Amino acid sequence: MPKLMEFLHRRGVKGYVAFNTLVFADELAQAEHHLRAIIGAGVDAAIVQDIGICRLIRRLSPDFPIHASTQMTITSAAGVEFARELGCNLVVLARECSLKELARIQAAFGWLAERATLSAGLPLEVFVHGALCVAYSGQCLTSEALAGARPIVASAPRRAGCRTNSFPMDVSSPWATEGIC
Repeated sequence: MPKLMEFLHRRGVKGYVAFNTLVFADELAQAEHHLRAIIGAGVDAAIVQDIGICRLIRRLSPDFPIHASTQMTITSAAGVEFARELGCNLVVLARECSLKELARIQAAFGWLAERATLSAGLPLEVFVHGALCVAYSGQCLTSEALAGARPIVASAPRRAGCRTNSFPMDVSSPWATEGIC
């Protein structure tokens, strides 16, 4: 990873690592090992879903940039404030937010920032397109329930994810655990 980051930076390109999964207690030591490697490699930011991982990153490196993932399901100004308190430098709002909700969050964010509750300039992004999935901002538990695997974890069997087919599957079919998220 250090060579990749060097390659990117030489060309003026930033490199982010998506750490977009929930980490269980028995996985924390391995997660810390990976985070140390990510930080040490010069990665520009980690995109994070897990609140505990945000706290772990802050413990490992007080200034390493953290981007709150759309999978944190942040849908309000209070959620943005919580992400800021976790040490996030950017918030990707939940993709399910309507334009009216986005406007409310932006308006509340501006109002709060003027009163120094939120740090001025905390960037907000919107993830407007995602996988063909009906789960709320990737909060899918069906893969775990049906196939014993989390859909975002790289080591999860591909058959457990819903991204194997671009059409709905009949859950009574013999391939149900292969194509249902």
